[in-house]
Amino acid sequence: MDPLNALTVFREYLTKFIVFDDAEWAIFKEHLGFRMLKKKKHFAEQGSVCNEFGFVVKGSVRYYYIKDGEEITNYFSFEKELVSSYKSFLTRQPGFNYIQALEDTFLITVSYHDLQAMLAHPLLAYKMERFGRLVAEYYLICYDDRMASFITKTPEERYLDLLTTGRDILQRMPQHYIAHFLGITPVSLSRIRRRILSVAK
Repeated sequence: MDPLNALTVFREYLTKFIVFDDAEWAIFKEHLGFRMLKKKKHFAEQGSVCNEFGFVVKGSVRYYYIKDGEEITNYFSFEKELVSSYKSFLTRQPGFNYIQALEDTFLITVSYHDLQAMLAHPLLAYKMERFGRLVAEYYLICYDDRMASFITKTPEERYLDLLTTGRDILQRMPQHYIAHFLGITPVSLSRIRRRILSVAK
C-alpha cells in the first residue's frame, strides 16, 4: 500500500482516541515506521521484549502461546486494528505470547523509544498521555469482551461474531487456528460451519 494512503487511514483511525491538528500530525508522523511482515513471520515472540505497537493497514495476525508443545491461538487482529504485546511493550519485560502474520501484513509502527520522545515533546505530550491511557483501556476492553464471550455465548455465537470482523480473511485461515480461538475442536468447528451454511441456503 502507498505510505501516504496508509497514513491517511491511520490518522482517521486515531480519531477514536485523539485528534491531531496539522502541526501536531506533522511531528507525530515523523515518529512512525512502516513494516511489511511476511506470512508466518513474527511481530513479537515469547521471551522477548516487544519494542513496538502497530496498526494493521493490510493483512492480519494471530496471537498464540505454546502449551505442552502445541500452539494455542487466542486472539486475532485484522485490518484497521492495533497489534502489540502491550504489557511487554509498557513494562519492558519479556512477553509470554507470539504474534504472527497470517498473511503478508503491512503495518504502521511506533517504537517504545519514539513513544517516549513524543511524550517528552511539548506539543505532543498531553495528547500522547491521553492516547496511551485510551489504548490501555482499549486492550482492557478487548480482554473483557473476550472473557465475557466465553461465559455468555456459545461457540457458534462466537464464530458468528468473528465472521463480522474478518469474513474474507477467515476463508484463508487454517481451521485449527479458528477452532483454538473459539475454544473448540476443528471437528466441532466443521459442524458449526455446516449448520450455518444449511441455514443460509
